[in-house]
Parts: sequence; structure tokens; C-alpha cells
Amino acid sequence: MSSKRNIFSSEGYQAFLEEIKHNIQSAQIKAALSVNRSLLELYLSIGNCILEKQDEEGWGKSVIERLSQDLKKSFPHLKGFSPRNLWDMRRLSESVRDNQILRQVVAEIPWGHNLLLLNKIKDVEERAWYISKIVEHGWSRNSLSLQIETDLYHRTGKAITNFERTLPTPQSDLARETFKDPYVFDFLNLGEEAQERAVEKELLKHITSFLLELGAGFAFVGNQYLLKVADKDYFLDLLFYHLKLRCFVVIELKARAFIPEDVGKMNFYLSAVDDLLKHSADNPSIGMILCKTKEQVTAEYALRDITKPIGVAQWQAQITKSLPEQLQTELPTIEELEAELEAFSVEGEE
Repeated sequence: MSSKRNIFSSEGYQAFLEEIKHNIQSAQIKAALSVNRSLLELYLSIGNCILEKQDEEGWGKSVIERLSQDLKKSFPHLKGFSPRNLWDMRRLSESVRDNQILRQVVAEIPWGHNLLLLNKIKDVEERAWYISKIVEHGWSRNSLSLQIETDLYHRTGKAITNFERTLPTPQSDLARETFKDPYVFDFLNLGEEAQERAVEKELLKHITSFLLELGAGFAFVGNQYLLKVADKDYFLDLLFYHLKLRCFVVIELKARAFIPEDVGKMNFYLSAVDDLLKHSADNPSIGMILCKTKEQVTAEYALRDITKPIGVAQWQAQITKSLPEQLQTELPTIEELEAELEAFSVEGEE
């Protein structure tokens, strides 16, 4: 009779352990999100019931106070039935009443995120856009607040580019939506006469905030990245690789207004990057010129006959007072999701 092996490699076991841990974490996230959807559906249902009765019976605001008292008596161990919370349920239900698509997507994000959007964003399409980005990037409430404060919705896809002509679809659409105008570097503290190298140094000093402003998918490769062409040294201000676009992204910083010659220099850099760095499986490299100011017609003329994918956008600093302490671009942690669901806590309401 053969005996079972009791000895196994540490490497094999470690891989096995990591797989099990990943499965558990995935299940936890799915369970928390499922509870969140149930909670939001309940809140929408309660809000809708209040709306219907107010419409049918002509009830005023006083019904909210009475309903809160009665629900607390019936469910003394549950939180979430304060007059303010019930009023917010009504407001949220009313805001999605005539938009079935929006009603479905609001259940995909936590209650706190919904309240932030409800209080800050009145336009239905804009709210739906932010919700899609929360689901895609897993923004925390701090991150969402920052994106709203810097008006990301109206900045996304606004850079002047030639992507539609120089990139195939759907990459051209994704590239256009990846870049924005203006870029808000409100974490910088520079004087008006700061030179490009000083701006670059500050951006690298705050690389996490810089990457957050660039958006999801950017991986930092290097600054003042050396390229050797015909025995001469050339230095790229900032070099990134974009994981979704599957290409290198060259960013040139200008502490001045855009001039047409900037496009010619970027075109040269992109040719060199495609020859020297680009892998055969990579897509064509993309260039983005960030200037203090630009004149739109001049930028459009400069890009018109260029065959490399290039964009031009402005950057500005110190638009908001400060950045939140914790910023995230990955999925919320289990703890954060559970915190959003504290309305179902059995500790009793204050």
C-alpha cells in the first residue's frame, strides 16, 4: 500500500495559499457588494413608498418624522431610520424616478457615495458618469469628492488631439477618454515663474497624487528618460506605460504657452520611442504636451498633418485648498464596504 506524501515544497504551498486567499477575498468583496445592493434597493423602495403616499394622500413632511419614530419602535436594534436618512431615501428615489437606467446603477455604489453625488451633482447624465467611474475604478468617497471638486466630468476627453486620425478604433476612443484638459495639479506649490524642471521635480515628489490626476492605467517608467539617437543624448521629461492602451506615453512639460514647435519635438521623441523601446506587441506610443496655456486653433493646426498620436492640454495648480489624506484608485477594502453598510448595525441608533 502506498502512503500519502507529507512533504511538499514551500514554493508550491505558498502558491496554493495565495490562491486560496485570493478566492476568499474575492468572495468577501462579492458578498459585501451584494449586501450593498440589497441595502440600496431597500432604501430606494422606502423612498419610493414615501413619494407615492405623498402624491396620493397629499401628506407633507411630517410623515417622515412619524415614520421614523414608528420604524425605530418596530426595529429597535437597526440603524438607518432617522428622519434625515428617510428624507435622503426619498430624495434619492425622486432623483431616479424617471430614469430606470440610473435607478439600476445607483445600487452598484455605496450609500455614502450616492449621498455625495446627490448633494453635489444635479445633472442626471453627469451623476451616471461618475457612478460608472466609481464602479470601474473603485473610488473611495475621498477620491470621489476630489474628482467632483476638480470637475473631472467636464475635463475628461477635452484635450486637443489627432487620435481619431492616427489611431485605429476602438483605441482612438479609449485614448481620447484617457486624457483631459486641463490637468489640475493642485498639490503643487510653485511660483508663477517656475521652470519645467521645478514642475517636474514637484510632480515626482507627489507621484501618488500625480498618478491619481493622470487617471487609472498609468505606470511610471521614469523621468528625464535617456534616449540615444545618432550618438546624441535626448531626455524625455516623463515616460509612462499605459496598461489599457498597451503603449508608452511620453509627457512633455512646458511652463509656458504652447508653440507649434513643441509638436515637432514630440513627433521626434515618439519615433525614437517606437524604434528603441516599443515591443512588437505594443500599440503606437502616444505623446501629450502639457503647457501653462494654449491657443486652440494654433494647436489644431500644429497637429493637423502629424501622423503620430499627439495631444495638447493645459495644466494648472492650486485650484483646490488641499488633497484628502487618503486617496485610492483600487477597489474599496472590505472594511470600507462594511463601514458603508453600518445602517444594518445592531448597536442601536444615536
